[in-house]
Amino acid sequence: MTAHLLPPGIEVFERGWLSANNIFHFGDGDVSLVDSGYCAHQKMTLDLVNSALKKHHLITLNKLVNTHLHSDHCGGNAALAEAFDCEVYIPAAEALAVKNWDSALLSYDNLGQECPQFLHHQVLVPGEEILLGRYLWKILAAPGHDPHSVMLYQADHRILISADALWEEGFGVIFPELWGEAGFEEVAQTLDLIETLPIDLVIPGHGAPFSDITKSLATARSRLDYLASDPDRNARHGAKVLLKYRLLEWRSRDIKDVNDWIINTPALISTAKLLNMSMDEFTQWLPKSLVKSGAAKLEGNFLLDLA
Repeated sequence: MTAHLLPPGIEVFERGWLSANNIFHFGDGDVSLVDSGYCAHQKMTLDLVNSALKKHHLITLNKLVNTHLHSDHCGGNAALAEAFDCEVYIPAAEALAVKNWDSALLSYDNLGQECPQFLHHQVLVPGEEILLGRYLWKILAAPGHDPHSVMLYQADHRILISADALWEEGFGVIFPELWGEAGFEEVAQTLDLIETLPIDLVIPGHGAPFSDITKSLATARSRLDYLASDPDRNARHGAKVLLKYRLLEWRSRDIKDVNDWIINTPALISTAKLLNMSMDEFTQWLPKSLVKSGAAKLEGNFLLDLA
């Protein structure tokens, strides 16, 4: 287990796929959390933070930092801000969209997801540093999965908080490609950046922290080559991930309601066009494809999640 590589003052709350990992930082002058999970899990997020505060005899959380604003990373923002009156830090490029609460620009409408409205107080600027708990972390741009995503790097302890730019066996869906924007090259550039850093431990957005960075980068590059060589692969994969994500929250859903959600989700409408399918064809294909992959099953008129 790689937890022993974490220096004092850092704890990782490993979540599942519906909620991104939370990274808890604490020191004499600062108590921070990186990413807040999905809104459906906000009570669990609050419980985890309160438990950590009590464990370490801390008074409150004063800073909440988001690596990017997909709903699984910031869905708990509103609840945490209300509970602790903490300052919220977001990537600088998202500031106007959050200020105006433009749910289309923030991707929630596009991806068919939900996120309670929150206010931000500070921004994360690539190239600058931020204090989290006891240590300074450098803010690094990490476009690809999300154009405005950032990573956080601690040079003294050689730790990278990679969000969804690098997982132990891949990376997050390259969403921009689903609606005709560049993403493959941006993922490649982010992987190149990671390779230049001396790293002993990666804390990903999902999954356990890991230390074999060379292996993970090779896996990620192989995956990128596979997707980029035929963009239909990324489109099909992205569509299945979006439905699976929603199904994780629903647990089970009448297939009619599933199809209504599909035809009203802009990213999936764009994906159907990329795949040259009509929406009727696409709504027939997508649930069946998820079942075929073993991630769901059909029982009568209901689509059920399979963990």
